[in-house]
Amino acid sequence: MKRFSAALTGLIALATLAVAQPAIAQDTITVFAAASMKNALDDVDAAFAKASGVKVTASYAASSALAKQIEQGAPADVFVSADLKWMDYLAEHKMIKPDTRVNLLGNRLVLIAPKDSKLDHVAIGQGFDIAKLAGDGRIAVADVRAVPAGLYAKAALEKLGAWAAAEPKLAQAENVRATLAFVARGETPLGIVYETDAKIEPKVKIVGVFPDNSYPPVTYPVAATAASKPAAARYVQFLRGSAAKAIFEKYGFSFLIKPIS
Repeated sequence: MKRFSAALTGLIALATLAVAQPAIAQDTITVFAAASMKNALDDVDAAFAKASGVKVTASYAASSALAKQIEQGAPADVFVSADLKWMDYLAEHKMIKPDTRVNLLGNRLVLIAPKDSKLDHVAIGQGFDIAKLAGDGRIAVADVRAVPAGLYAKAALEKLGAWAAAEPKLAQAENVRATLAFVARGETPLGIVYETDAKIEPKVKIVGVFPDNSYPPVTYPVAATAASKPAAARYVQFLRGSAAKAIFEKYGFSFLIKPIS
């Protein structure tokens, strides 16, 4: 009788677990976000989890790589891109919920060097010769064919008349944080990253700021994916609120909308 009772108890426990699992799954969402957002978004996600009880699992990479993964069926609930292009790409493929999309954050493009570099204040303007500045070294950038940070960098160098000389010297990385690492490790004397990236890496310094009119405005749109869980909408709402705004601004992002709470 005792064995039967123990077996019955075990079956009840298993049945309870099976019923509970969908509810637990609903309390976890997966966010695919641009690599440049890692430090700030980790803090935002922790604040959201504390406020809502919903756990956030974040995956950071180049926006281009993440968009392709979502297109191929990766189980993301929210996408945060570092440019409009890759959010538009998913929108065209009906992979996001359009009514949740918002252009949330802004950033700036800067020139960085290792902390111990002799370079200091570099005036960046028309005729800027970044190739000469790099000397015998290379210039770290994100992939200029697809990654937002690389696309912005290429646009700026073209606008300033520096692209032709700079292109042969480029050391292209898979995303902006890999670009940052090249410079932090002293593997390249120069790199082009976002201002927010430079601020979180003590081994580099900003030596110049690219003029705002030399590249398209750095814009981070966010949206819930077409296959997202209900909690994703709450998360996107949280990103638009004053608590998230304070965290993003602490890391140097500009908040492009009026907070909803």
